Amino acid sequence: MTTMKRTIYSQEHELLRGELKKFFDSEAVPKLDAWESQGYADREIWNQLGALGAMSCMVDEKYGGPGGDMRAACVIYEEIGRCGVAGLGGIGVHDIVAYYMQNNASDALCETWLPKAASGEALFAVAMTEPGAGSDLRGIKTSARREGDDYIINGSKIFITNGMMADAIAVVCRTDPTAERGGISIVLVETDREGFKRGKNLNKMGQKSQDTAELFFDNVRVPVSNTIGDENRGLNLLMAELPFERLLIGVVALGGAKGAYAETVAYVNERKAFGQPVASFQNTRYKLAELRTDIEVGEAFVDRCVEAHDNGQLSTEQASMCKLWLTEMQDRVVDACVQLHGGYGYMWEYPITRRYADSRVQRIYGGTSEIMKELISRSAALDS
Repeated sequence: MTTMKRTIYSQEHELLRGELKKFFDSEAVPKLDAWESQGYADREIWNQLGALGAMSCMVDEKYGGPGGDMRAACVIYEEIGRCGVAGLGGIGVHDIVAYYMQNNASDALCETWLPKAASGEALFAVAMTEPGAGSDLRGIKTSARREGDDYIINGSKIFITNGMMADAIAVVCRTDPTAERGGISIVLVETDREGFKRGKNLNKMGQKSQDTAELFFDNVRVPVSNTIGDENRGLNLLMAELPFERLLIGVVALGGAKGAYAETVAYVNERKAFGQPVASFQNTRYKLAELRTDIEVGEAFVDRCVEAHDNGQLSTEQASMCKLWLTEMQDRVVDACVQLHGGYGYMWEYPITRRYADSRVQRIYGGTSEIMKELISRSAALDS
C-alpha cells in the first residue's frame, strides 16, 4: 500500500522499521501457534528485542538504555501491531513501567532495574485493575499500610498483562485510606517477595499468546524506597502518563489495521470466485478503498499526536481522541477484512481471524471507548 510520505520519521527511524519487520516476520510470526498454545511469548524474545534496542527504547543511556526518542518507540509499537503477534504487545506495558520509573523513581531504583528492563533481562507489569474497580482508579481497594520503612500490601488485581512472566510489578495501591480523592501510590513489587502469588493465566477471547493474570498480595512486605513518585500522589502520576499509554494503543491499532489490510489485499488477489479474482469485483475494490482511506486518515492523526507528545503538548483530550478513533477504526477495518475473506475469515488458522479476536480488547483496556468520550466531552463547551 502506497501512502503519503510521513514527514515525522527520519531515515534512521525507517531503517529501524525495516529491521524490526524482518525480525518479527522471522522470529515471532512462525512461533505464534506455539505461543498461543502455551499462553505466553517465550522469554527469549525479550532478550532478542533488548539486543535490538527495542526494549524500553527511551530509557536513558545513563541507565543502560538505548536513549531513543518517542518516534523510535512508535515505530516499534506500530510494527508490533502490523505483524499481528499479540504476545509481543506486552512490551508496551513493560515500557510504561520503565518510563514511570525513569521520570519519577529514585536513582537507586532506576539503577537497579532500568538496565535489566532495556536488555530484556527483566520484564515489568503494571497492576491497576481490580475485580471491583475497572476504569475508576479511585475505587481501588488494594492497600499498602506503612510499617516503619516498609509497606505491607494486601489485595488483589485482575487482567494484568505480563502478570505471569513479570519480574517486578508496579502496583497501584491505597496508602492513605482516609483520603477521598488521593491516597494512592505506585509501589514496585518484586515477584519473588513472600506473600505474592499469581493466579491462573486467564483464558481470553483473543490475545492468546499474551499472558494475562490475576495477582494476589497477602501481607507482602516491600520497602518504602520502592515507591515510584511521591507517596499518596500516584493518581497524579498516572494521569500525567496516561496520554502516552493511550497514544501507544492508538499506534498499535494503526499497525494492526495496516497488517489486516495487507493480508486481505493479498488474499482477494489470490482467491477466485465465479472464475475471477475476488479483487476484481466492484464491491471488493470499493470496500478496500474505504479501508485504505480510514488507515491514511488514522496515520495522519497519529503522526500529529506523536509530534505533539514530542513537544510536550499532547493533551488528555487529544490522547483520548487518538485511542478512541484509532481503536474503533482498527475494529472496522478488521471486521471488513474478515468479511472479504468469506468463510476462511472464520477459521483460526487464518491470521485475519486471530486479528479479529485480538483487536476487540483495544477498545477496552487503557480506558474504554466510553471513558474516552467522557474525557473528550469535558473539554467541550457543552451545557450540562
